[in-house]
Amino acid sequence: MRQRAISMRHALLRHRWAVGLMEARMRPGPADLRHHNAVFACLREAGFSFQATVHTYSALDSYIYGFALQEKAFPFTTPEESGEAVDTMLALQPPSVAQEYPYLAEVALELGKSGYDYAVEFQVGLDLLLDSIEQLRPQWRSAAS
Repeated sequence: MRQRAISMRHALLRHRWAVGLMEARMRPGPADLRHHNAVFACLREAGFSFQATVHTYSALDSYIYGFALQEKAFPFTTPEESGEAVDTMLALQPPSVAQEYPYLAEVALELGKSGYDYAVEFQVGLDLLLDSIEQLRPQWRSAAS
């Protein structure tokens, strides 16, 4: 499931125009159908009940598409560029913003120094999601019996 999610993110990066359109089509193409079927098959063959499969697919799909939409909208593509974007954003804000939103300012300042790496952030979030799904798998299996 991890590799499928990473692969889907890469496909959406290669075809940025597809983000937001793939699920809106009434007649999805064969590649989209193959992807959906393969993910459902992976979950069902791992012992997930029908309902658990739908829940898991929805969560993973939402995460992948949401991340791809965010990645498409942000004005940078590399960690280095993210630092420059943060510096520009901070320069455009009134000085009071840092006092009013100290935790947000902390994130912006730290990411301005270290950079925001999409691949790292995607994989950390994906691992959190997959670990949570794995925790629920035993009870979802028993619900299928």
